[in-house]
Amino acid sequence: MSDAFSNQEMDLSSGIAAFESKQFSRAVGLLGPLAEAGDPEAQYRVAIMAQNGLGMVENPLQAYKYMRAAAESGLGVAQHGLGFMYMEGECADKDPAKAVSWFKKAAEQGLAGSQTTLAMMYEEGRGVEKDPEEARRWYRMAGFDDK
Repeated sequence: MSDAFSNQEMDLSSGIAAFESKQFSRAVGLLGPLAEAGDPEAQYRVAIMAQNGLGMVENPLQAYKYMRAAAESGLGVAQHGLGFMYMEGECADKDPAKAVSWFKKAAEQGLAGSQTTLAMMYEEGRGVEKDPEEARRWYRMAGFDDK
């Protein structure tokens, strides 16, 4: 059992390294099976590649499926990614309220990009009631003290 686990760990590390160095075809080959097996880190990266057609044909359905699975597992960057999909209507129906919900989950994990996006959504009243005080609170959390 430990050999299979260490092989998966090695494939994950190699797949992430391939992804980071933009060797997307190699990354898909290594991360695809791990994403299918439920690994959130692999799911997140395969979702990015499927969304943008990197190393594979663009596949919005697969991108959404894996981004959502990784987000539901608690991976902050995937929660941000899923929020973005809902905010922009990419790979999912445009739904600002769902976007806010996912950005909140990521923001609560300390992702400054999600905190800033959330602040803007409160500032503009997109997906939530316009709330300048809540917007300022999220801007402060993201490190913008002058807002």
